[in-house]
Amino acid sequence: MGTENKVIRCKAAVAWEPGKPLSVEEVEVAPPKDHEVRIKIAASGVCHTDWTYLYDCEKGVKTRPFPLILGHEAAGVVESVGPGVTAVQPGDKVIPLFLPQCGECEFCLSPKTNLCFKNWEKTQHGVLADGTSRITCKGQQVYQFIGVSTFCEYTVVPEYNVAKIHGDTPLDKVCLLGCGVATGYGAALNVAKVERGSVCAVFGLGAVGLAAVMGCKAAGASRIIGVDINAEKREIAKKFRCL
Repeated sequence: MGTENKVIRCKAAVAWEPGKPLSVEEVEVAPPKDHEVRIKIAASGVCHTDWTYLYDCEKGVKTRPFPLILGHEAAGVVESVGPGVTAVQPGDKVIPLFLPQCGECEFCLSPKTNLCFKNWEKTQHGVLADGTSRITCKGQQVYQFIGVSTFCEYTVVPEYNVAKIHGDTPLDKVCLLGCGVATGYGAALNVAKVERGSVCAVFGLGAVGLAAVMGCKAAGASRIIGVDINAEKREIAKKFRCL
C-alpha cells in the first residue's frame, strides 16, 4: 500500500533537551501540506553545527525549542508532495536545503539571498508555514531543525527548501553538498571572491577545507597552499592539487 496522504511511522534520533544524548524513537511524520514536500532520507552527514546546537551553543538553545530532530546535510527521494508543488514529483532525488531562496522576497531579489525572509520567518524557529511541525513523538510535537531535520527516516520541508538532482547521483556522496561542500566552496567564491591567478592559503584541510580548495581551483587560483597540523590530511589535499 502507498504512503501518500498517510502518516508515516519511522525512526528518528530525537533531542529531547539540550545537553543530553540523542534518543532513537519511533515518530510520526504527517503528509505534506500546501507547497510542501515529504522526503525519504537516504543519507545524512553529521555536522559540527548539530553538536553545537545540542551541547555548546547557548544562543541556539534559547532560540531552538525542544524536543527537536537535528540534521541538515542530507539527500533523499521525494515520497510525496502537497498541493501546489511543481518543482519536484515523487521519485525525484533531492537535497533538502537549510538556507534556501524563495526567489520572491527583497533579500532573494538582492545578493543577500541567505537572508531569505520566508526561511527565517518560520523554518529557522522549528516550524513550517502554518506555525507547526509535521513530526510528532509520543503525542508531542517535535520541532524541525532549521527547516530540515535529516536525522529522521522521513522529513517534510517547504518546496523552496528542495534542490532536485540528477537521477543517477549517489545519494551517500552528494549529501555532503547540503552543507560542508557548499560552505567551503562558497567561502572561496562568494566570500573571499578568489580571482584568477590568485595565490590562496586554506587553513584546515578537513571536508570544508578541501571544498574551499576546490572553490579556489574553480576560481582560477594559480597556487593553493594547504595548512594543517595533520600530515595525513595534507597528503589527501595534494590530490586536490594543493601545495
